[in-house]
Amino acid sequence: MQFAKQHFEQVFKDHYKGMVFFALRYVKDHDTAEEIAQEAFMALWEKRTDINISNDVKSYLTASVRNKCLNHLRDHKKFNRDLLELEGLAVETENDSSQVYEMTELKEKIEDLISDLPVKCREVFILNRFEGLKYREVSEKLGISVKTVETQMSKALQYLRHNLKKYMMILLL
Repeated sequence: MQFAKQHFEQVFKDHYKGMVFFALRYVKDHDTAEEIAQEAFMALWEKRTDINISNDVKSYLTASVRNKCLNHLRDHKKFNRDLLELEGLAVETENDSSQVYEMTELKEKIEDLISDLPVKCREVFILNRFEGLKYREVSEKLGISVKTVETQMSKALQYLRHNLKKYMMILLL
């Protein structure tokens, strides 16, 4: 889908605050979250002729923001680790690194499973769980009934539970 300037402006108005809020869940700093969201929109604008995102602009932006947040966290973690090592304060055990690996694997699995959900189900799930909207707010935003939101959330959670059984031990630890 190629964007006209007016269409892009509308997409920005509709999704910017949500993307900042989404980024804030990762980076915990409002200025950084805004910067990441702006970068995602700039990338979307710059690639508007090259990418085909059909009607799901929000999913594209969410994935872009998530990736930019993870990159930011990775880069900051390295900086902080180097600083701690320089000061002789870093202590890393084999167990810590395996837990980090397991949690990273789990996050990737969850992200894959969410992306495998049907479009409406995924949209409802993301609005509720990642953007913090209540069922009523999701229903109003999507123009569907609260009962439909409840049903879609139930399906999404059941699907995630079923496919994450083998990861439950990691979650319990």
